[in-house]
Amino acid sequence: MSTETWKKVDEYFTKKLHAPHSIMDEVLKANEEAGLPSIDVSPNQGKLLKLLVQMKGAKKILEIGTLGGYSTIWMACALPEDGQLITLEYAEKHADVARTNIEKAGLSEKVEIIIGAALDSLPVLEERGETDFDFIFIDADKPNNPHYLEWALKLSKPGTVIIGDNVVRNGKVVDEDTEDAVIIGVQSFIDLLSGNPRIDSTAIQTVGSKGYDGFVLGIVK
Repeated sequence: MSTETWKKVDEYFTKKLHAPHSIMDEVLKANEEAGLPSIDVSPNQGKLLKLLVQMKGAKKILEIGTLGGYSTIWMACALPEDGQLITLEYAEKHADVARTNIEKAGLSEKVEIIIGAALDSLPVLEERGETDFDFIFIDADKPNNPHYLEWALKLSKPGTVIIGDNVVRNGKVVDEDTEDAVIIGVQSFIDLLSGNPRIDSTAIQTVGSKGYDGFVLGIVK
């Protein structure tokens, strides 16, 4: 089947299963107008994140990779009144767009954006005592995925849900001869998951408006 078919099916499920989310449409429009790369999760993936947060009953979320705040808002919408989401973003421009989007969504009190390289920000979180996250979403530069996973495990507790996005890469994840740093980063990420006894995980392949990809879902033991 073609990518066009996948896109139509995505749109079908979004229309049938999602309540109207004008703010989410506005976020995507704002991101596009700001010139941000079109790499947000799809609406169906965004709602999946929201449902997973609700299923977990998460009160404390860590997101590595904010972009314009689209996935941030989906997850923050599922938080209880006293919930907190900390999101890490490298680019100040992206963070500025995300901050505006989050404010429009009425979620500023629940969301903290930290600007800078995530590998610099994560030790700061540990120093601040920001540990025991219930839910961690990794969706940033893929070459650093193994390092992000190591930090996610440091900042987690038994039962923490860890999700890593974009792990299939149009099937390139199985290319053993690749020299692509992105693919190598994903493969190293999977190898760490495979060899670490602290986490039980699986991967789900997806097709849709974002093409052929997938995500890893794990639970810390």
